[in-house]
Amino acid sequence: MSDALRLRCTFAFLMSLLMTLLMSAWVTWLNIGLQADFLPRWRHAFFAAWPVAFCAVMLFAPRVQLMSRSIVARLAGRP
Repeated sequence: MSDALRLRCTFAFLMSLLMTLLMSAWVTWLNIGLQADFLPRWRHAFFAAWPVAFCAVMLFAPRVQLMSRSIVARLAGRP
């Protein structure tokens, strides 16, 4: 595995982990509040969402990065 692919996989792993932890907790809390079964529901939501988040980051991060560079360059007045 090349260093670039290893970096991309590590980034996708960590970014999807962090975002899924935060978002699944937030949405679970919004939906049910801090109930007695919050942690099991959060865990279920997390494990259901993490594979999707990982795949999304792997597929879309390079394109989003290019789009971000383009936007920043245009805002800075560079073509």
